[in-house]
Amino acid sequence: MIYSNSRTQSDSSTINQQDNTVFDVEGLKVYYGGFLALLDVYIKIPEKQIIAFIGPSGCGKSTLLRCFNRMNDLIPGAKVEGRLNYRDRNIYDPKINSVKLRRQVGMVFQRPNPFPKSIYENIAFGPRANGYKGNFDQLVEDSLRRAAIWDEVKDKLKEKGTALSGGQQQRLCIARAIAMKPDVLLMDEPCSALDPISSRQVEELCLELKQQYTIIMVTHNMQQASRVADLTAFFNTEIDEHGKRRGKLVEFSPTSQIFNSPQTKEAEDYISGRFG
Repeated sequence: MIYSNSRTQSDSSTINQQDNTVFDVEGLKVYYGGFLALLDVYIKIPEKQIIAFIGPSGCGKSTLLRCFNRMNDLIPGAKVEGRLNYRDRNIYDPKINSVKLRRQVGMVFQRPNPFPKSIYENIAFGPRANGYKGNFDQLVEDSLRRAAIWDEVKDKLKEKGTALSGGQQQRLCIARAIAMKPDVLLMDEPCSALDPISSRQVEELCLELKQQYTIIMVTHNMQQASRVADLTAFFNTEIDEHGKRRGKLVEFSPTSQIFNSPQTKEAEDYISGRFG
């Protein structure tokens, strides 16, 4: 499926339309101050799949990712135009509570950022602050099990999360997000600060988690995208009339297609290493 600065120009049957749509984005533009950083995005994200965003630096991958749970609201001067529906509701409607949205659309950041608390409290803190009334011991165990780290930490739950290795910290952060019982997990280069073994553990975890969650991942590692993603979106930059670079979505296709037979010259050049 090819995307340009308008609606898709190719057969939408390329992507499995039997899946329910989680996000439906139409004509999305993102400004930082007066600068148009991301131009006219049209994309539909199906549920319970892994979607990878790839492309060179500055092409809008992370900018779009932050739109899905309105993290851009926290950036001074940021402005979003267009429509971004989550489960058929426009999340930029003034009536939408962005705090509640972020409980449903969790975020895992580039660098592990565990709280300076015990492993147990890293998991329990968010649910407790949001009024969870269930069994915290069970919630902590279930979340750590789903993040494939329970066996490594079950005997040291009172120890600081910051004492774990980098890969363990990242899985702890994923467990922390899972504890909020989200619908979607956003991951902004979750393996960029990890060694190859830890990266592989996170990749395997993502493949397990997609049975329950929709995962949208920004990655600069094309091999990682080819290993874990069901669908891949390629972004690139273009020069505006003022000589500044702005991001655009170029192509969104099943991962096997975009890596084996991309439909655009830009995607082909990037994947083949001719630029980026």
